[in-house]
Amino acid sequence: MLKLESQSFLELVGKDAIAKREEIEKVVDEISNKGFKNIFLIGSGGTIAMMYPYEYILKSNSSLEVHAEIAAELVVMNHRHLNKDSICIFASVTGTTKETVAAAQFCKEKGGTTIGLVAISGTPLAEEVDYCISTGTDKHSFDTFFIHLYMLAFRFIYNNDEFPQYNQFTNEVALLPQGIVNAMEAFDQIAEQFAIKHKDTDYHMLVGSGNLWGNTYSYAMCILEEMQWIKAKSIHAAEFFHGTLELVEEETSVVLLKGEDETRPLVDRVERFAEKITKELTVIDTKEFALDGISDEFRKHFAVSVNWAVLGRISVYLERERNHPLELRRYYRKVEY
Repeated sequence: MLKLESQSFLELVGKDAIAKREEIEKVVDEISNKGFKNIFLIGSGGTIAMMYPYEYILKSNSSLEVHAEIAAELVVMNHRHLNKDSICIFASVTGTTKETVAAAQFCKEKGGTTIGLVAISGTPLAEEVDYCISTGTDKHSFDTFFIHLYMLAFRFIYNNDEFPQYNQFTNEVALLPQGIVNAMEAFDQIAEQFAIKHKDTDYHMLVGSGNLWGNTYSYAMCILEEMQWIKAKSIHAAEFFHGTLELVEEETSVVLLKGEDETRPLVDRVERFAEKITKELTVIDTKEFALDGISDEFRKHFAVSVNWAVLGRISVYLERERNHPLELRRYYRKVEY
């Protein structure tokens, strides 16, 4: 299994990330005790995409006011809901993403309370925020950030008297990394065959919804476009029938990301249409993966992590089949823009 480092994953995501529970609870409890009005989830590129699932989770499970905002736009848009009573949560693997650092500075100037998820402490974002939660390494950082965001989001919901299952949920978060590893192993051959079949495919439609919309957006833009230079379009399943369907042809690659939340029927509808038109339909369904010890009621939330991890198996095989390193860039952080 190419580059599948199960032990490293379980050490960093299954042990070190879970060990942050007490730290995260202390941060959230301190903020909750002071009181706040709303929560802003802020990032750039892959990290704003990472925030979209938690915006969906908060909106669909809590009365707390939440906004997911692109860092660079937030700074210039004069958001009227951002003020001293706002909680602003940021993520940046390197801690150096200039738009995200600028947004953190901007939010502090507005009087907001800032929390940063970073890989390495001592970086600009880590130094800027009021509370820094560091993974200590950039390895498996997105998977770790997802774990920390579960803890942050649901602790805020719990403190708002809306999630009495919090302790059970967080205990099951600790079981999730092993379930993710099992899912990656189960999906590995499928991922390899997809990469072999599509190594020369020059365009993919990726369709998702609900708490998988962020993954859909991120995989199309940050992996296929940025890391593989393959043209891709991310389409929300609810919007697919309002334009994009006209571009589906017999040879069009359509990749459906199916989760387990309330929006699953939206993707089912796209699937029923696409299977009649294209021969190149791929369905990646988190429901097909066993998650031992995980309650049925929580699977829909954990689909975010499972989906992202199995997509990563496609990435490493595309890298091999296309002889195109995932780290290769022409412009990103290479030229001034």
